[in-house]
Amino acid sequence: MSSTNGKAETKISPAPAPSPPTPKGVDEFLTALAAVKGYSPATVAAYEDDLAQFEAFLRGRGLGLDAPEAITRDHVRGFLAELHRRRAAKSSMGRKLSTLRGFFKYQLQKKRLAADPTAGLKNPKAERRGPRALNADEAVALVTPPPAAPAADGSAAACRDLALAELLYGSGLRISEALGLDLDDLDLSQGIARVMGKGSKERLAPLSDASRERLREYLRRRGELGPGPMELALFLGNRGGRLDRRQAARIVDALAKGAGLARHAHPHMLRHSFATHLLESGADLRSVQELLGHARLTTTTRYTNLDLARIVGIYDKAHPRSDHKGEGDDNKK
Repeated sequence: MSSTNGKAETKISPAPAPSPPTPKGVDEFLTALAAVKGYSPATVAAYEDDLAQFEAFLRGRGLGLDAPEAITRDHVRGFLAELHRRRAAKSSMGRKLSTLRGFFKYQLQKKRLAADPTAGLKNPKAERRGPRALNADEAVALVTPPPAAPAADGSAAACRDLALAELLYGSGLRISEALGLDLDDLDLSQGIARVMGKGSKERLAPLSDASRERLREYLRRRGELGPGPMELALFLGNRGGRLDRRQAARIVDALAKGAGLARHAHPHMLRHSFATHLLESGADLRSVQELLGHARLTTTTRYTNLDLARIVGIYDKAHPRSDHKGEGDDNKK
């Protein structure tokens, strides 16, 4: 405050500049993603963020998505170059380019464009990295804590933590699928769980014997976590409501630390481990695809980064044209 003629004067901060309105074509496109394609709010929000970033890039050049006919391939290339200068991940750049492809395809359908400025542009080559997985010993250690570990104290929360981890590793569920389970989704006598996967696709996931035992133990103690009378969620947080993703991530990492693992672990790592260990044990790719709930086989092939010696061994043992077929069996005689 400052004083003028003895009176206090309050300085008023200028109001922040209003954000530019979203171009009409963008609003229409985002609405179509939700209403026609059935994309989730999170996916639509990701598309909106990508388009807002491209819009900001265009505004610096006197252009905008409200006039898509003025945008050329060079503008799209310039946007990708700017992302590269900012050291954006190649996967992120590829996703943004995919967003732009979808947007301009929609504008073409609406006859607002004569040509697609993304035509002929290829996604940046991403580094080939397989999903991170625990080895078999690490995975078993995580779901079988030593007696001194906090997860072995026998409390209701400890039973829940082990049941969750055993389900993620034993059935290969996504964390969202596990946390979305209700009590009536389990059939322990049959050893199956009814899972709602991506795209609202339902599937039946088999439960391992160890998982069934952990779940039975947890269900006996579930009431100690204070669920309300109408609470149907299988996995509860410490306040009695449905367990959330952040709590689940802390649970898995705490189990890894309690087991003495030298690295951090997260829920999706257990899903990766499930798939990797099945493939290493000789399961066929199509079966693993069904168990994981993948819509496309190409998604499942990310788990096939087996070491070369293992691949050669499988070939020598199984392929009819291998010169070494059956040698392992002969050597045992």
